[in-house]
Formats: sequence, structure tokens, C-alpha cells
Amino acid sequence: MEREETSFQMNKHSLIAGFSGNIMEWYDFTVYGFFATIIGSQFFPKEDKIVQLISAFGIFAAGYLMRPIGGVIFGHIGDKQGRKKALLISILMMAIPTTLIGFLPTYASIGWYSALLLVILRLLQGLSVGGEFTGSISFLTEKAPPGKRGFYGSWTTFGVFGGMLIGAAIAAIVTSVFSTAQVNSFGWRIPFLFGAVIGIAGLYLRKDMSDDQRFQEIMKKEQTYKVPLAEFFAHYKMQALKIILVSWAFGVSVYLLFIFLPSYLHTFLHVKLDDALSVHTIAIIFMMLIIPFFGHLSDRWGRKLTLFISLGGFILFSYPLFFLLFKKTYWAILTAMLAFSVLEGIFQGVIPALMTEAFPAKVRYTGLSISYNIALALFGGTTPMVSVWLIKITNGNVLMPVYYLIATAIIAMVTLLFMPETYKKELD
Repeated sequence: MEREETSFQMNKHSLIAGFSGNIMEWYDFTVYGFFATIIGSQFFPKEDKIVQLISAFGIFAAGYLMRPIGGVIFGHIGDKQGRKKALLISILMMAIPTTLIGFLPTYASIGWYSALLLVILRLLQGLSVGGEFTGSISFLTEKAPPGKRGFYGSWTTFGVFGGMLIGAAIAAIVTSVFSTAQVNSFGWRIPFLFGAVIGIAGLYLRKDMSDDQRFQEIMKKEQTYKVPLAEFFAHYKMQALKIILVSWAFGVSVYLLFIFLPSYLHTFLHVKLDDALSVHTIAIIFMMLIIPFFGHLSDRWGRKLTLFISLGGFILFSYPLFFLLFKKTYWAILTAMLAFSVLEGIFQGVIPALMTEAFPAKVRYTGLSISYNIALALFGGTTPMVSVWLIKITNGNVLMPVYYLIATAIIAMVTLLFMPETYKKELD
């Protein structure tokens, strides 16, 4: 009994330590997405509002272009020196730039140098993000008891939306407490400064974490690959391509529905920003509650079947759900967002274990980081910018983003047909 209790405490600590960095990562990117309109006005000349928004989201996307490079760096560290060391460095590299953004002077103060400084900080964050999420899912799925990889892996995406929830809550508080003029003047800085608190908490939680015993044995016996990246390109390119194509839908669905949508509702449908943020917060809470359940379900039903349900739902229901958003009433928007939360919650519960099981331990961190981050750099972080661009070139067709979402879900579903079922596979 005492041994089981000790094991439970160790597993509990591993879970919390594993997903704590995801909270930091997505807190920052959520806050940036929510305040993109204001950031555009603060760091760029007063031109067309659409141009400002594209510029702000362009910098958002630029951070993601660094993700594959970060994936290579942190993948090498994680596969050679352990998951713990890589995850400690990644959370530190996220927290410092996030806090510094809150101190940046604006375009009115120093001109284009303000945008340059913002770009530099976002690029540093992009490097960090390249190793955070994939490292945490490698760590947690490897630590999972037999038959619970889906459940354990799902807590990484739980942490993702935990970060979104905190970001949404802080943003809602700021926009409610301060007037529009005050938010534009100084209020937008508060959420970035609060990032220091989250970063310190994450470092504290991770200081006592330990790698899975099997991987510790690999390092102890010096059986890691000299250059994991070379091994990855020699033998795992096809697995990586499949993960990229599935992750395309993953990235677009997350960034369209849970990063870009508040700005979309406010800018194009003229919904009050505080209403958009309120609905967003409720939807995230609901989704967080169901993510571990669907991770557990994938341990029973299999990864592919569970994921098919999500992708099929996006294909069939995204279009009518967007029309429900166009009613512009609070309850219509909330209903649509809760429905999207179910579809996304299924996806989020399954994808960590599915990706982890595609690569062996000695190249897992590298393989996951490169394939996932290529997908997120090309298709995820660019989603808000692409969505605005599609609307602009189609003379204001606000349905273009939903067509993009449906197309990526179809691509992911077809790709999934060519992937093996792995939920009963033993990790090496």
C-alpha cells in the first residue's frame, strides 16, 4: 500500500511538472493573440487597421518560424542529456522574453525599433517553444503506467488550455477593470508582466522532476545516438511527414478557434471584446474538463478511431457552427464555441500519444520536435495571418477561415488512413 501511494505521488508530480511549461507557453501566445489589435496599433504606424492586424499576426507567425530550429536544438539536448534538462531551459527561455514584452517602448516612442525589439523577443520565444510541448509529451508518455499513455499524454494539452484559460482570464479582467483608453495606453502590458509569476512557478515545479527510468538507463550506458538529427533523417522521414499532415489540422483548429477567434469576432463581426473573451474562457474551461477523458478513451478505443470522430465532426459541422457565430448574440456564440470545444477536446486528448508512439525513445524528442514544429511553423502560427489575408483577397468573405479548417481536417483524415494503430504498442 505504501509503495502504491508513493508511486501515485511520483506520478502526480510528474504530471504537474510535465504540463506546467505548456501553461507558460500558451499563456503568452494566447495573450498576444487577444491583444493583437492593440499591439498592432502600438508597434506599427497608424495605417489601415487590417494592415496593422496583419503586421501584428505576422510577428506572431515569425516566432513560429523559429520553432523547427528550436526543435533541433532542444531535441538534441533532450535525446542526449535527458528530457528534464531540455524542459528546464525551455521554460526559462519563454518566461524572460514574455516579461520583457511588457516593458517594450512603443512606435510612438522609438519608431520602428519598437517593432524590431518585439520581433527579437518573439524569435527567442519561438526557439523555446520548439522544445517545450514536444518535450513534455515525450516526458509524460514515457512516464505513464501501462495502458495509460493516452491519458497521461492528454495532460500536456490540458496544460496548453490551462495557459489559454489563465491568459483569457487575465485579459478579461484587464478589459473589464480598465477603460478602452487605459487598455490601449498601459493595460495591455499587465498580462505580459504577469508571465514572470507563471515562469517562476514552472521552474519550481520542474526542479525535482526525473526522466523515465528506461531512458535514464539509455543515458547511463551511453547508448544515445551521437547525432539524433542524423538518425532521424536517415530512418524516420515518412513518420515525420505523416505527423506534419495530421498536425496541420491540429494547428489550424487550435489557432483559428482558440487564438484568432476573439479578434475575428471583434474585428469582423463587431462583437464586444469582453463578450468574446468571456465566451472564450467558458469554452476553454469546458474543453479542459473533457480532454483527459478522451485521452483515456483513446487507451480503450485506439488513437485512430477516436481521432476520426474529431476530424469527421470538423468536416461536417464547422460550416453550420460558423453560421451560428454570425447571429452575434452571446448565447449563439457560446453554443457554437462549446460545440467546437467538444471536437477540439477529442483531438487534443489523442494527439500527444499518437505522435509519441511514432518514434523510438533515442530519437523521440528530435523526431517529435522537428515534425510537429515544422507543421506549426508553416500552418499553425500562420493561421491568424492567413485567415485575415484570405478574407482580404476575397473582398471580405468572412467564411474563408472555415473553408481552410475543413480542408485541413480532410487532409488529416486521409493521412490517418495510412498510419498504423499504436495504442497497444509497447514503448521501447
